[in-house]
Amino acid sequence: MDLDIVRTFVAAADAGQFQEAAAELAITQQAVSKRIAALERDVGVRLFTRTPRGAELTIDGQAFLPHARELLRVAERAVASVCTGRRPLRVDMLASRSAASGLMRGFHRAHPEIDLDVVMLFDIEKAVAAIRSGAIDASFRAVAMPGRPLPEDIESVRVLDEPLQLLVGPAHALASARSVTVAQLAGHRIWMPGLVPGTEWTAYYDDLVAEFGLTIEATGPNFGSDALLDTIADTPALATFMGGRTRLVWPAGHGLRRIPVTDPTPVYPHSLLWRRDNPHPALATLRTHLAATAAGHGAAETWAPDWVIPR
Repeated sequence: MDLDIVRTFVAAADAGQFQEAAAELAITQQAVSKRIAALERDVGVRLFTRTPRGAELTIDGQAFLPHARELLRVAERAVASVCTGRRPLRVDMLASRSAASGLMRGFHRAHPEIDLDVVMLFDIEKAVAAIRSGAIDASFRAVAMPGRPLPEDIESVRVLDEPLQLLVGPAHALASARSVTVAQLAGHRIWMPGLVPGTEWTAYYDDLVAEFGLTIEATGPNFGSDALLDTIADTPALATFMGGRTRLVWPAGHGLRRIPVTDPTPVYPHSLLWRRDNPHPALATLRTHLAATAAGHGAAETWAPDWVIPR
C-alpha cells in the first residue's frame, strides 16, 4: 500500500477538508482527491462523504483510520531503526574472551550511552563481506593475510599488539621459568588444535614457526578452551600459546602457568576494519577511543609477520 496515499487519507480525515489537507501536504487539492479515489479503489469501499462543510469519514473510513495511523507509525519506526546514529553500532570479534572483547568492554564503559551489538564471525572473508554489505560496522582482525589484500573500500588501522604467552601445566619442564625466550621453545611441543587452514591466525602461527623453527601441532578435535586447559594441565610434554590479554579461568587444581615470551616477544596484531563510507557517528567515536587507548603499544624487541599492516 502506498504510504503517501495513506498519509493523505489521514491528513484529510484530521482536517475534514481536502483543501486543508492539500495545504498541509504541500500538494494540490486535485492531487488529494486522486489519492483518496485511488485508496478507495484499493480497499473497495467509500472512505469519505462530501458535505457542504468539506469531507466526512464514512463508517468504513472511521474503521480504516486507526489502522492507517498504525501503518504510518510502523513506517516511521522502520526508518528510525536504520537512521544513522539511531541504530546500535555492530562490531565483530572472534571470541568473547579475546583481547578485542576487552577493548570493546573498555569502550562500553567509556561510552555507555552508545548502543552496541556484538557478533562473532569465523573468518576474515565473512567479516569483510559483512562490512561491505552493511551487516556490521566494524571488525577486529589480524590483516592482511599474504596474497589477500583488503578491498579498496575497506579501511583498517592497527589498534593493539598483544604479546603471546606460553601456557604450561605444573609438571612441564618450563613451569618454573619467569620468562622464556623464543629460542628456548625450540624442541618443545606446542599444541594448538584451534588452528584452521586459511584463517589469519593460522597464517600468523605458520610464519612464527618458519621464523623461529618451532613445533606447533594442530592435531585432534578442537573441543574449546576448557578442554585445551584440561589437557595442558594433565600433559607435561605439551604447552600452548595464549594471548597475554586473553581472559582465561581454570580450576585451582590445574596449576597452570602463563609465562611471558621474550627476545623477541611475538605479538599478535589486532586491527580494526570498517567501510570507508560508513557514516555511523559511533564508529568515529570507537576509532578515537581505540587510538587513545592503543597509545604505547608496540614496544621494541617484538615480532610480527611482515604482511600485517603497519602501526
